[in-house]
Amino acid sequence: MQEKIKRYNSFSDFIKTKFNCRVQKVSVDAGFTCPNKDGTKGVGGCTYCNNNTFNPDYCKPVKSITQQINEGIDFFSKKYKTQKYLAYFQAFTNTYAPKDKLIKIYEEALSCDNVIGLVIATRPDCISIEILDYLEGLVNKGYFIKLEYGLESTNDRTLSLINRCQTHQDTVNAFNISKGRGLHLGGHLILGLPEETKSEMLEHARKISVLPINTLKIHHLQIVKYTMMAKQYKDNPNFFTFMSLNEYIDFVVDFLEILNPDIIIERFFSESPSRLLIYPKYGLKNFEVKYLVEKRLEERNTFQGKLFSITN
Repeated sequence: MQEKIKRYNSFSDFIKTKFNCRVQKVSVDAGFTCPNKDGTKGVGGCTYCNNNTFNPDYCKPVKSITQQINEGIDFFSKKYKTQKYLAYFQAFTNTYAPKDKLIKIYEEALSCDNVIGLVIATRPDCISIEILDYLEGLVNKGYFIKLEYGLESTNDRTLSLINRCQTHQDTVNAFNISKGRGLHLGGHLILGLPEETKSEMLEHARKISVLPINTLKIHHLQIVKYTMMAKQYKDNPNFFTFMSLNEYIDFVVDFLEILNPDIIIERFFSESPSRLLIYPKYGLKNFEVKYLVEKRLEERNTFQGKLFSITN
């Protein structure tokens, strides 16, 4: 049987190559906040954000880090008996605290059985050389450490519009001081934010392609309950332009064609709980969208990086 052509650089392939066993992320909520929520840079947080859309039920900051991880492992171990785990600090900004507090939290996670590393979601304006030095030390001890920066957009107008209270230059600076330390550097991007044209969204691919980034998460804009964006959508739905599912799949393929082929793609889609999702309602799971992207790549006989150039 002819081997299937790999048309994009997939995260699942990376994980299989990197580790000789199954590895699962286990979410942890350590009770952090964000500088655009607490008044340091702004209030209200990002207009689209409701952390309940991705926090599992067991993730409660009233529980210890150890309890959350053990409950997560107990859930996953029922399906897969032998695997290792990465403690995933996902909710809010997980480097936004004094160094001694961060070390205590991270060390507690790493002390749990079968935890072999950390995935730390944070803002590019909330990282320091001091914290990076500490994380580099963990890498030198043999731990896998992934820093996941929330880019969301590379357009400063958009970043202001969604109340990120950061700039694309903050992103560039964060990646530049993080590189060369053995850390796995990731980024998160939302496609379809208000007032962004398709050409502007494709420009994200060009700007991200020149960053020292290992992994990229992509997903479409979702309007979810209990957010500032939900109110904006109710008051002025014409402020938003949504792609149909078919348009989104085609656009992701266009995006991949421009993107640096060395960048690993972790996902194309995000799946909010139906009880919180307002719009759009595609009614598909992550793996189903992944299949549609792969099928469209094949139909168009194209691949990640087809149109990439170092000067694009």
